[in-house]
Amino acid sequence: MSWGLAAEWERPPLAPEGLWGAVPSLGLGGDTGRVLGLSLSAEAMKINQNTVLQGQRVTLVPYTAAHVPRYHEWMQSEELQRLTASEPLSLGQEYEMQRSWRDDADKCTFIVLDTERWSRQACADEDCMVGDVNLFLTDTEDPTLGEIEIMIADPSYRGRGFGKETTLMMMSYGVRNLGITKFEAKIGQENEASICMFKKLHFKEVAVNSVFQEVTLRLDVSDQERRWLLEQTNHVEEKSYVEPKLPAGVLET
Repeated sequence: MSWGLAAEWERPPLAPEGLWGAVPSLGLGGDTGRVLGLSLSAEAMKINQNTVLQGQRVTLVPYTAAHVPRYHEWMQSEELQRLTASEPLSLGQEYEMQRSWRDDADKCTFIVLDTERWSRQACADEDCMVGDVNLFLTDTEDPTLGEIEIMIADPSYRGRGFGKETTLMMMSYGVRNLGITKFEAKIGQENEASICMFKKLHFKEVAVNSVFQEVTLRLDVSDQERRWLLEQTNHVEEKSYVEPKLPAGVLET
């Protein structure tokens, strides 16, 4: 299924270029309407478990156990630990983290793959991995607000448009499938490349936190912004995902 503009105003039913766009990552009570919205969001976060989004440079796939070893390898980097304010985890803890993220109702995570390598079946998922992208729906007052975080972990892919396409694809997915109408990104002040990328995608700076040394950027998705976003991603194809098997002899610990 292509994300062409012919279906621009259709919304699928909710189912039961820098390094980082936000930190941390790789990183619901109230009135009836709010409860309903949050309940739908919880169901929606399961919607991507069998979804592939294939773009020109990047392909987004669900985060599975087969991706954990490479992700764990990335997170041994002191640079990534610093940018994500993360402590290094053991491989077993990383598997536990993957399972918790898969099951959490307020998170939607994709692993970013190199489309050219992956589409030619030249390598397994883990050998095509570039980074990850996440959406968090954690605002109890507004379930239509999504915080977006992106990581291009492999340095050889930075500055080549992979982060931009990943961000646009995740935003379009959030608008189409999760009912998101507002996006926020929290970025370290030193990460000028990422701040610049988000501003080019029409985000506006709305706050600076001097304690955490981070900038908050925001985009309200008006009808005009929605049309622009869908135009930018009308080349994306949505396919079914077959979860890769763990290599023989490798078990989740």
